[in-house]
Amino acid sequence: MSAAPSLSISKPAQFDAFGCAAGLLQADHALSGSDIQFFRKTSAQSSGQFAMPAAERGFVVGVSMHAGHRRRIMQGHRVGTYDFDAGAIYIRDLAEDYKADFQSSFDFILMELPRGLIERTSTEMGRTRLRSLRTTAGQQDAVLGHLAHAMAPALQHPQQSCRLFVDQLSMAIGAHLVCQYGGDAVASPKTNRLLSPRSVSRAKEMLVARLDGDVSVAEVADACHMSRSHFTRAFRDTTGHTPYQWLLAQRIERACALLCDPAMSLAEVAIGCGFADQSHFTRAFSRAMGMTPGQWRRRTT
Repeated sequence: MSAAPSLSISKPAQFDAFGCAAGLLQADHALSGSDIQFFRKTSAQSSGQFAMPAAERGFVVGVSMHAGHRRRIMQGHRVGTYDFDAGAIYIRDLAEDYKADFQSSFDFILMELPRGLIERTSTEMGRTRLRSLRTTAGQQDAVLGHLAHAMAPALQHPQQSCRLFVDQLSMAIGAHLVCQYGGDAVASPKTNRLLSPRSVSRAKEMLVARLDGDVSVAEVADACHMSRSHFTRAFRDTTGHTPYQWLLAQRIERACALLCDPAMSLAEVAIGCGFADQSHFTRAFSRAMGMTPGQWRRRTT
């Protein structure tokens, strides 16, 4: 059996931003949020060895979507082989040189985070300002596994992704990384904070005006003169829902009203409620109401 081919990044056009040979990828999806760039990369075969030089790009977090991946990582004088079950992660500082042998197939969701996100998140959480994360490989992390699975549909259908949803997911990922991999910084006591009636009204007005969700958490938080993390927590404490959950409820409520008009097609209702298309609308409506829009219309009209 011949040895696996040696890969390098000497020809950038043949390799992606993480050193993977593009021709070996069965799936290669990408979606950029306000803070985090998300990728899903899948290969049914070993990709051999690749090296990636240091670059000031922040951090990359990988979540294995399936069991069975193995890689041998070389960092300085340290060499280790790691097995990844489903939900196993790695965290890598992109400012350090990296070299690894991929010894099996893989299916990973990758998240590239700028260093500034970790600094800002730690400060907003009342912790010592952080500039680094603890690196790890092959470790199970149920929270990141859950968040990666929540992101998978948006990566599969980026045209249907909701900016507000992606922002909220990014904030949850940043907060989890700071708490679990942010070193020995000490958190301040948690305090509840409610939005003023004026801020609640302003936030809801902005969300309803962009029913398709094409509004960032930062925009709404700025209008309420709060940081993003404080606004999101305060909105949830005040309304009982995150901004995205509240907006989705408004979409469904509007859909129910429009479905009462038999002259409107399901596709027209979908667009009128801010959904990308009828299939996207049907999935969201069915999850919320326990039946398809067509079934709901037949039962109520």
